[in-house]
Amino acid sequence: MKALKQAGCTKVYIDGSYVTRKPLPGDYDACWDAIGVDQAKLDTVFLDFSNGRQSQKNKYEGEFFPAQCFADSQQTPYTEFFQREKHSGEKKGIVLLELDGNLGS
Repeated sequence: MKALKQAGCTKVYIDGSYVTRKPLPGDYDACWDAIGVDQAKLDTVFLDFSNGRQSQKNKYEGEFFPAQCFADSQQTPYTEFFQREKHSGEKKGIVLLELDGNLGS
């Protein structure tokens, strides 16, 4: 989150097993609000989707997508896509992190 905040990102939405009742979550997916982000300050790994986003997983242990991009061929924005249960299609929640506070050093 620090790297995104340093580039000017103000909102990140978290999905994956960290927002479930799973006792030992294994992964997380995130989408970040690209509005106001300075591309020159953005870690390029956030735009590297090659090899199943392996560089993102290696560096940040999760996967990141620009929130304004589409998650599927039906042009569903990631913020909506993340709110659908993968197996049932039922609606579910995600976590919004607002990056306007102190994220520590």
